[in-house]
Amino acid sequence: MNAWTSFCLAAILTASCAGKVERLHPPLPDLRLEQDRRFTEKILALGKNGDWLVTRGYKVADDLVALAPKIPLSHAAVLDRDRAQVIEAEGKGVHATPLSEFVHKSHRLILIRPVWSDEQSSQHGIEIARRLIGQKYDFLGTVGINSATRFYCSELAVFIYRKYHRKSDRIPRVIEPGQMYLWGEILYDSRSRN
Repeated sequence: MNAWTSFCLAAILTASCAGKVERLHPPLPDLRLEQDRRFTEKILALGKNGDWLVTRGYKVADDLVALAPKIPLSHAAVLDRDRAQVIEAEGKGVHATPLSEFVHKSHRLILIRPVWSDEQSSQHGIEIARRLIGQKYDFLGTVGINSATRFYCSELAVFIYRKYHRKSDRIPRVIEPGQMYLWGEILYDSRSRN
């Protein structure tokens, strides 16, 4: 059984046990442009290299991820503020995406500063993330069968700070996007009115 088949089987089994998740649709174009502008403005005002962007997106895959843990977040990425990009792991592997494109596919967006982040570690983390561009997606990692050379979204975000993890940090085999706040400070949540 290949990785994609295993992932789909796990997603279907999880979805059948978990129940129904709300299917999200993008707002009308004018409202979506305003939402994108607001999200981007907050990220650029508050974010720095190595911060995490955790989102709930509009794709069917986002619905499956949000359904499984019953936490309405579906994706995580690493902010490369200097280049106005994010480094993310999706089905096509680890890649850089323009910040504007990433924001455009987000229904809800949370900016998190990792607990391990300081000037040195955040710069080191973004360098690691950039070196991992081109690595394959870790489909089996999403069900706890991790690979040392493949990454899924939240695994990538936590991995880049591995050198700075403390002995007291409890990091599970499967890191859900909705858990990212456990290892960081929320600087912005688009759901709030700030």
